[in-house]
Amino acid sequence: MKDKNLLDDIETKSLEELNTLANRIIDNLDKKSNEEFIKDYQVLIKLNNFIEKKLLEEKKSISKKTKNKIDEIIGNGKKTKKTF
Repeated sequence: MKDKNLLDDIETKSLEELNTLANRIIDNLDKKSNEEFIKDYQVLIKLNNFIEKKLLEEKKSISKKTKNKIDEIIGNGKKTKKTF
């Protein structure tokens, strides 16, 4: 697997596609020579780091959306109480 080709389009892939790619690399590691194994393993490490980064970004996004929704609900509740 070409490291450059993999890393060129890695940012456009979904988490599911990245997971599938990582699993394919893992499945093929035992079929490789030592040199190819090392190269693919290094690609796998880079892929793993990118997946972790992307998951962290998703977590932050979900947390922010949840906080905004909670603030909106609480804010609407306060407005309703004031009008009665």
